[in-house]
Amino acid sequence: MSTTERPRILVVGGGYVGLYAARRILKKMRYGEATVTVVDPRSYMTYQPFLPETAAGNISPRHVVVPLRRVLPKAEVLTGRVTTIDQDRKVASIAPLVGEAYELPFDYLVIALGAVSRTFPIPGLAEQGIGMKGIEEAIGLRNHVLEQLDKADSTTDEEIRRKALTFVFVGGGFAGAETIGEVEDMARDAAKYYTNVSREDMRFILVDAADKILPEVGPKLGQYGKEHLESRGVEIYLSTSMDSCVDGHVVLKNGLEVDSSTIVWTAGVKPNPVLARYGLPLGPRGHVDAQPTLQVTGTDYIWAAGDNAQVPDVAARKAGVENAWCPPNAQHALRQARVLGDNVISGMRGFPQKDYSHSNKGAVAGLGLHKGVAMIVMGKMKIKLKGRLAWYMHRGYHGLAMPTWNRKVRVFADWTLGMFLKREVVSLGAMEHPREEFYEAARPVPAAEPKKTEAKAS
Repeated sequence: MSTTERPRILVVGGGYVGLYAARRILKKMRYGEATVTVVDPRSYMTYQPFLPETAAGNISPRHVVVPLRRVLPKAEVLTGRVTTIDQDRKVASIAPLVGEAYELPFDYLVIALGAVSRTFPIPGLAEQGIGMKGIEEAIGLRNHVLEQLDKADSTTDEEIRRKALTFVFVGGGFAGAETIGEVEDMARDAAKYYTNVSREDMRFILVDAADKILPEVGPKLGQYGKEHLESRGVEIYLSTSMDSCVDGHVVLKNGLEVDSSTIVWTAGVKPNPVLARYGLPLGPRGHVDAQPTLQVTGTDYIWAAGDNAQVPDVAARKAGVENAWCPPNAQHALRQARVLGDNVISGMRGFPQKDYSHSNKGAVAGLGLHKGVAMIVMGKMKIKLKGRLAWYMHRGYHGLAMPTWNRKVRVFADWTLGMFLKREVVSLGAMEHPREEFYEAARPVPAAEPKKTEAKAS
């Protein structure tokens, strides 16, 4: 049977939900029952909880990404974007990386686009900010920070030096607190190899509009995390925000002004804005409105989950919390993907759908080598851990949650080698412009102008 005669299950997005849902569908599906097509601008899935450790050099960047074609050998993987969806005709418009756009028919649809960085119209942010949503940004941040140390060590200009050694992080959630903790750790180690740079010369600043950091682990552990970072010399400014950062001149709402060459933006996420072009019912914040079965409201052939979906938190509502929604984190995304995959198979075969229900099992966060916080929920009991034990919990949980044994082994190998070998502190800044040196060597050198000789006076 040709693939055109089979029903097509179109998965839009290859992140947590897209990858795990597609794997689940392929596992449950009978041979030749349907064609699974995954469309994503990247040919790999990124395990985002490991981005801070990647930025610090604790894990190789290649080990935190999962190639879609290798993990989904029985699926059709298209590298491109789904720009529009015609629900009446059941056709999606695909914009590939190169070439003309084309239409792709489907019978069942899975929306798994995830989220993008939530930004605000702050002057200078688009030009100066560095995000932490992708592996490219993590690699770029690492190279950029080490390059600032190189600059500071080599210059005699005090203003340039001060700007290079000032690092501003906006956002105190998991991404912000973990990233500043890991990067500060790396910079502290790297400073040992510089003649003119010490940790005391650096300035790390964490800014958040909320009145606490790490809200996911509760107020007490959040306060511990704040005090721990402050004990390492990190300045933390809460209940404030950034007004502007034009040309690296950071102005905070509390009146503080600093010049910084490094401005990392981790102030939350929002649903992918392309959802507005799909004609799907959206919630007040732009999420796809989904039912407990993960079916999109008003449809029986479209499912959505993860960061781009507004999914009722059935477990919390049973516990008496009204209007509770599943938070946008990896814990829910991974579990929703499995239920979604099962429901797609059930829907295709005409069987009843299953509700998604999952109680919060806690949260873990790493704040650098041997430092972390963890809250483990066991029934009505909450176990709170901090320090080295919490750090072990953080690594253990995420190491086991990493997709595929191939990547699990590689990540644990990186950690094991890190126990015996010193951290790499090499900056590969040329990666951002790899052809620059070749271009300089290959471009024609303009001929020197002949020297003008003054005519002798007769």
